[in-house]
Amino acid sequence: MALAPGRDTSDADAAFQAGAALSALDTLARAQASWAGAWRQRLALRCAAASMRLAGRSEDEAALRDAWHLRPPGADPGPAGAILGAWRQLAGQPPVASADQLEKIVDQLGLHWDVEALAALCEHIDDLPRSGRPAPFAAAAIAAHVVAMRPDAELFAWWLADLVLAQSLRWPRPLPLLMAQAFGPAFREAGGKRIRPGEKGFERAVCLALVHAAAESCRLAAELSPRAERLIAVAPKLRAKGAGEVIQRLLDEEAVSGSLTTKNLSRFAARRLFDRLQQLDVVRELSGRTSFRLFGL
Repeated sequence: MALAPGRDTSDADAAFQAGAALSALDTLARAQASWAGAWRQRLALRCAAASMRLAGRSEDEAALRDAWHLRPPGADPGPAGAILGAWRQLAGQPPVASADQLEKIVDQLGLHWDVEALAALCEHIDDLPRSGRPAPFAAAAIAAHVVAMRPDAELFAWWLADLVLAQSLRWPRPLPLLMAQAFGPAFREAGGKRIRPGEKGFERAVCLALVHAAAESCRLAAELSPRAERLIAVAPKLRAKGAGEVIQRLLDEEAVSGSLTTKNLSRFAARRLFDRLQQLDVVRELSGRTSFRLFGL
């Protein structure tokens, strides 16, 4: 996939390159690959990490992963973990918007929004795919619309941009893409100023950002696919009761706790199973710790 050459790219060339990049990504977005859940959730983690900068927080991917996966069942993941939860929901649900759903999302993002205003926003979102705008421009339009309504809601604007992009492309699930690019070169003017939603050059910047995002997403898929195939291939060799459930979680989730317990698997048995999977070189330990370990493809 050819990447956009830089700021000198014309608006037309940027739009053409975005279309080509999204076309390359389209097959992956529609495929029901065994590892699609882990792929989408890792993209969600990347967007959540970028969100921390916008929210004035310092958590990186590792800290977000810990906040989400190491909390007791049902416990509050904290403000940073809640933002990650919003991106995880985007990646795991069909690209539809209701006032009730968006009310929960803005709450997770640390915002407060009138329910009637959210209902009106949902109507606006529903109208965008029918407007005939190309998908990148529809995504840019909703982001600009939200920031014009609420300048303090830029994080929500990026969340909705990916939802509208998926709606416009008729993807079964959104891919968290644009937030991870928001502080990248596509959204930087020559003087270094960041281009925010609605500002001059924003639509062109979204197109360039999608070129980079699609390339990164395809590279991630190329990394995860062979790892998933190896994991599935070793499944018949595993004797632990409950191993099948663990393998499915590894395919569906960005990370799985090494001390996972299920109906069929004790914490001790889980530790033995993950040690075995590491020996077989089909999972990676993601935390770098010797305790409270997290594993993934």
